[in-house]
Amino acid sequence: MKIALIGLGDIARKAYLPLLSTWPGVELVLCTRSEAVLQAVAQQYRVTDTCTDYHELMAFGIDAVMIHAATAVHAPMAEYFLQQGCAVFVDKPLADSYATCEQLYDLAQRRNVPLYVGFNRRHLPLLNEQIPGLQVGQGTGLTGIRWEKNRYQQPGAVKAFLFDDFIHPLDSVNLYGRGSLDDVQVHARFDGQALASIRVSWQEQDRVIEAVMNRQAGQTRERIVVEAINESWVFDGFQQGIHLSGNRSRPFALADWTPMLAAKGFDAMIADWLTIAARTHPMTTTAIERNLGTHRMLQALLDRLQP
Repeated sequence: MKIALIGLGDIARKAYLPLLSTWPGVELVLCTRSEAVLQAVAQQYRVTDTCTDYHELMAFGIDAVMIHAATAVHAPMAEYFLQQGCAVFVDKPLADSYATCEQLYDLAQRRNVPLYVGFNRRHLPLLNEQIPGLQVGQGTGLTGIRWEKNRYQQPGAVKAFLFDDFIHPLDSVNLYGRGSLDDVQVHARFDGQALASIRVSWQEQDRVIEAVMNRQAGQTRERIVVEAINESWVFDGFQQGIHLSGNRSRPFALADWTPMLAAKGFDAMIADWLTIAARTHPMTTTAIERNLGTHRMLQALLDRLQP
């Protein structure tokens, strides 16, 4: 399968290229506006097909494209390749407006082309091992999910804070694709004009759901708490945690030497994406509804916080 990567910034070089460059059956084409960056990365990963204009990529006979460029250009790039009938992966967010996301999925449906949004936290091996089915909405008997993603000294502009960063914890708990703020509690704190922290919570069935981001925290870290009756799992990052039950605690962890990208869900996400790009199986309606629901909630939060 021939796959084009557009945008060769940090996320592409740290997460995607190390995996895709050694993935069996994958041949890469690289595209970025900087000729110097393009040549350096192509040489590092021994890629021969390159270009600086994404409109030239279809001439290489690509089967799919992965977009890692700036959020502002996600939509026009995705639209172009959907029109060409080329399978599209977009590193979250799909776009920074819900209306645009909806238009893109309408186009993908009309053209019968896969449109995949990269949410690696849906594929965390430790979480999915300890609580099977949770990230596909099949966890039973749970009473609460709280997902915190905090940073140190990074208040930011509201739209970028929400769509580029808070999207992680929000999507991770938005298991059933909620798309509105009806019966949702929102607590936000500003530092001047910059958004410093946000806490969003609601009740779904018998569960209390909570997504939290504090960008004036004492340390950059991520913490997940999943609760059931007289039982809970506390994940300190993605590699270890504690299971609490029967008034006792049991530590758990990934196997020694588990690669960082595998621990963060990138391996499993890319495997899932490649089966969809190859048309081996279609994207589920549930996944599409969740993608749209998360972006719709972000739009509602933006409208409330920045009217």
